[in-house]
Amino acid sequence: MKHLISVLAVALSSLAVSAHAADAASAPTKQQSKMTTCNAEAGDKKGDERKAFMKTCLSNKPVSAKAAAQQEKMKTCNKEAEGKKGDERKAFMKTCLSNKA
Repeated sequence: MKHLISVLAVALSSLAVSAHAADAASAPTKQQSKMTTCNAEAGDKKGDERKAFMKTCLSNKPVSAKAAAQQEKMKTCNKEAEGKKGDERKAFMKTCLSNKA
């Protein structure tokens, strides 16, 4: 009889744990939902531009005017740097980002 009760207790515990795991797996967390939304908004951004966008999007803080200007500057400089590689691109980006207002 004790053996039967023990087996039933283990079976019920296993059932409860698996039901809880199924609930947790089906409902995305707040962070997972936010990541999905930010990924969709990021669109075709790549590299540093995407990294900066995702950091801002996931931080839950509104974008300041200065940060928005910096993102726009990065976007413009990245477009102008197309075709450049390595040290040439690095030097161009440094100059471009420090000169543009």
